Amino acid sequence: MSETTSRVEPEVQGDSGGLTHRQIMTIVAGLMMGMLLAALDMTIMGSATKTIADQLHGQTVQAWVTTAYLITSTISTPLYGKLSDILGRKPLYLTAISLFLAGSALSAISNSMYELAAFRALQGLGAGGLMSLVFAIIADIISPRERGRYQGYFMAVWGTSSVLGPVIGGFFAGADTIFGIDGWRWVFLVNVPVGIIALFVVAKVLNVPHNKVDHRVDYWGAAALTVALVPLLVVAEQGREWGWGSGRSLAMYGTGVIGVIGFVLIERWMGDEALLPLRLFRRPTFSLTNVINFVMGLGMFGMMMTIPLYLQIVKGATPTESGLLTLPMTAGILTASMGSGILISKTGRYKRFPVIGLGLITAALFLFAQIGVDTPLWKTMLIMGLAGLGLGQCMQTLILSIQNDAPPRDMGVATAAATFFRSIGGTVGTAVFLSILFSTVGDKIANAFIGVRNDPAFLAALQQNPQFAKGLQGGSSSLDLNNTEFLKGLDPTLARPILTGFAESADTVFMVGGFVVAVAFVLVWFLKETPLSTQSGIQRTASDEQEAAAAAAIAH
Repeated sequence: MSETTSRVEPEVQGDSGGLTHRQIMTIVAGLMMGMLLAALDMTIMGSATKTIADQLHGQTVQAWVTTAYLITSTISTPLYGKLSDILGRKPLYLTAISLFLAGSALSAISNSMYELAAFRALQGLGAGGLMSLVFAIIADIISPRERGRYQGYFMAVWGTSSVLGPVIGGFFAGADTIFGIDGWRWVFLVNVPVGIIALFVVAKVLNVPHNKVDHRVDYWGAAALTVALVPLLVVAEQGREWGWGSGRSLAMYGTGVIGVIGFVLIERWMGDEALLPLRLFRRPTFSLTNVINFVMGLGMFGMMMTIPLYLQIVKGATPTESGLLTLPMTAGILTASMGSGILISKTGRYKRFPVIGLGLITAALFLFAQIGVDTPLWKTMLIMGLAGLGLGQCMQTLILSIQNDAPPRDMGVATAAATFFRSIGGTVGTAVFLSILFSTVGDKIANAFIGVRNDPAFLAALQQNPQFAKGLQGGSSSLDLNNTEFLKGLDPTLARPILTGFAESADTVFMVGGFVVAVAFVLVWFLKETPLSTQSGIQRTASDEQEAAAAAAIAH
């Protein structure tokens, strides 16, 4: 038994193998630090991305920054799950924090959007372990039935970061310099002190019992997964420029398909040592829930990337204001997540929550598809609150469903799989929906200009702005959308067609997202609800070992 185990075992209560509330809270404190690091980064970036893209002159390629981060975090997630089942959660969690810190420091010194994308990719390697390992460790020490008691702590961290992140990100992005350093660079530098504190806290308190398993690591599976995902995500980002049927696009499709086939064959060959053991997919709950996770991630990330752009470009909000305007969504997530967690602990029933949640997200997306330049902010904020109530009932509950169904020996890889499929959906959603946005916005703006070409007010404003009129002689395509800062000083009458084009393109994204999430809403009705276990992962493992020992004794 490992040294870590010997430190914890004397404090375990009775023969049940369960940890005391004090022990659990000590471990939870360490996990909350790691979650704060990941959650704060996500929310800070949400309100700062537009400003960073403007500063680095790369508004139309901003998807690379998010996509690079999501690619590496997605691919590394199942690897963290498998390695943590083999080597233990603690060393992998410390590795994840260290990689995230290195990526943050390098991102702060980026001088182009492509450099930033590369460093965000390194950051993503750490992020892949931060979130998934938190849920795996929680599954180890807390039973599914009791998890709602502790869920509130993690939602408090998520909620705090959701409130502080956009405000801090907006403040940094809105400042020219802070202590002689460009304001936006502090979006990444702020992770450094938080990460260092997280390293020390986790190293001290995260002592979870672990029985080392002698397994090979499925590096070939990880390589095949990389070959499968990266080309498909690249073509999702570049397809509008290359042409969806061009030679380069077809080459990417082909490479991705080869990677998928190779991954499946390798996983079958590796058996129980596979990165994602195929036997898990024979479990109906595991398979269906991960399909739902993928589809939900697709629509959810598309929505969450488009809302800040709408608020900042169309409504003219500053990055800080944009962050504050999303508070209704944060409040909705907090309220629904904590409320559903308490009710699940009391009743042991969980299926109703993702059913209601996905219904609310679908409704919110279709309502978002109706917003425009003149939509009052209070209406948009109400819809965000509705979306938050939906998200809060889905994210934790779907992971709980998988953990409750998974064998204890596969807890790490099963939990990572849930995060993995949602991340794949998010990665594809970000690339595809931003591609939809920027591939349609040119035509939408052109149509908006056609609609006002005979408007006296527009013609008068055009006469008073000869430089802008000259720029329009080449059509709306001559507008430089890599930096939208020019809208701030533009005559409102001249700016309106541009804002209308952005709003209509955002509506297209929301409408497509609504249909995507509606698919998940239909699928969740087929999810079979099984009684929640009252044993933690550690207790279930001990029970399985006792049963195996008893069976062996009888056999002899």
